Amino acid sequence: MVIDVSALTPNDPTFAARALTVNAHTLQGSQILGIAAQVRALKAQGLLVCDLTVGDFAPAHFPTPEALRQKVTDALNAGHTNYPPSDGLPELRQAIVRFYEERLGLRFPVEAIYIASGARPPLYATYRCLLEEGDTLVYAVPSWNNDYYVHLNKAREVVLPTRAEDGFMPTLALIAPHIQEARVIHLNSPLNPCGTAISAPVLKEISEAIVAENRRRDATGERPLFLLYDMVYWPLTFGDVEHVNPISLVPEVAPYTIIVDAISKWCSATGLRVGWGVVPVSLQGAFKNLIGHIGAWAPRAEQVATTWYLGQTELMNTFTVEFKAKIQARLDLIHRRLTEMAAAGLPVRSIEPQGAIYLSGQLSLLGRDLPGVGVAKTNEDIRRFLLQSAGVALVPFQAFGLKEDTGWFRFSVGAVGVEELAAAMDRLEAALRAVPT
Repeated sequence: MVIDVSALTPNDPTFAARALTVNAHTLQGSQILGIAAQVRALKAQGLLVCDLTVGDFAPAHFPTPEALRQKVTDALNAGHTNYPPSDGLPELRQAIVRFYEERLGLRFPVEAIYIASGARPPLYATYRCLLEEGDTLVYAVPSWNNDYYVHLNKAREVVLPTRAEDGFMPTLALIAPHIQEARVIHLNSPLNPCGTAISAPVLKEISEAIVAENRRRDATGERPLFLLYDMVYWPLTFGDVEHVNPISLVPEVAPYTIIVDAISKWCSATGLRVGWGVVPVSLQGAFKNLIGHIGAWAPRAEQVATTWYLGQTELMNTFTVEFKAKIQARLDLIHRRLTEMAAAGLPVRSIEPQGAIYLSGQLSLLGRDLPGVGVAKTNEDIRRFLLQSAGVALVPFQAFGLKEDTGWFRFSVGAVGVEELAAAMDRLEAALRAVPT
């Protein structure tokens, strides 16, 4: 006899509300993934949609390096299928030390590094290890996932509004009024969702202020202030833009800096789940323990393969040059077309791409009567119009913590081909021209 368990466990929201903790019950799902699911459903119906939503890569356009994939297979075949050490393979941690020394001119102690399953666990671990309930996190919007992590940790947030003129990056002028109450300041460069990068002068000012604040706290015995620096896109910069690191600019900030990185984005390897954190040595044990208790290790075979790959300088350089060129071609295409549309009088603008796989575009359609939607009152109205009328799927900046409706959207190019993208821009222009003036 088979017991139909589905009949015994219906989807009952009332039961869920009684069963779950308040924290879990009130945690919102990713708006980005919700939009992506909608796009997949439309595609399954046979509709033409250019998906510029999720920050991932379609292997048909951006495959993971073949040699790296082969090394994962080789490692599995060689028997690397058991648990790795809780802070990662020693060989991989040492490879990261050499990699940063060669690429960034920074020699970290190997004891400062721990390995995790991508960049998300190190980000979450930083919150868990440094923020008590009610402690203050300072971050700018738009930015990725900070609001969710604040909720999970019951932290207090200070959200900094930013300007397009600053590439949506925070400045010291924005941070300074909150620095004495802050426990962690979170910066991400190149920035998801905006595709912009922080400049050396701005980062230097912020880093110097963090050092000065910690000197004050040392004298009073207060808990230190940390800089969480998410640089998961750091090799992906374009034109004259160069990635900058706070420790390179202000070495004295090193004791207060948490670095998060991963192969996910700059190796087009989001599914291999190899990332790491670099923390002050005295904190590494706590981070390692947290990662171990939640089981957020990177798979052993992928660690073996990544160890090998980080030592292949010529191979890595060749891949990165080609990879960046393909990304930049797509971002430049969008920027060029939006700039041409703006010159023709259409209500759009964009920021020239500086890094990552994203472009910031503004569609100033609020208050306009959009065919099939009506008068646009929110970014969501604009998003639905673009999806329905142009078959273009974008993510509004509201998915990245922004409360105001401003017409700004993220364009993500990892899942589209150049021809598909060009056709989508044609449809976008046609849809904009059809909006009554």
